Amino acid sequence: MNAQAPTGTQAPTGHGRGPSSQARNLHWLLTNLVDEVPGIRSVAVVSSDGLLLLASDPGLVAEDAGAGTTGPRGSSADLATLVSGLGSLTNGAAKLMDGGAVKQTMVAMDEGSLFVMSISDGSLLGVYATPDCDMSVIAYHMALFVGRAGHVLTPELRTELRQSMENAQ
Repeated sequence: MNAQAPTGTQAPTGHGRGPSSQARNLHWLLTNLVDEVPGIRSVAVVSSDGLLLLASDPGLVAEDAGAGTTGPRGSSADLATLVSGLGSLTNGAAKLMDGGAVKQTMVAMDEGSLFVMSISDGSLLGVYATPDCDMSVIAYHMALFVGRAGHVLTPELRTELRQSMENAQ
């Protein structure tokens, strides 16, 4: 597996000491998800309160994005907003229908696909992919990410990741 971060991916930093080992591990998992799974354009991990924790392209802002960019309008913040809103909407629908917990949501569009998967602490993993992606492969690798990342997303790590995303902007 390639341990190098894709262009534009930024490792979270801690409180002046550099990133914790858990933050580095989570960043490595996200980097590998983006690098190893064909069709993924961008990825965002969003906290249960809708804040961006980790992204595949944290430095790219919407006004810099043009045609051919890798995410929705090219911005991690845009993807985080979509993931948070879709997660909230589907959770509300599940409650109204007495459907239990939402595990995964997928939206297929003409020009791409959006996947949202719940992480054990209420956080969400969002993936924006190409329209011709293999949806089952994306879902499988998202489930692997969630299984590996869910137990390390402690309140302390979420705080560290939020602060690093704020510092990157």
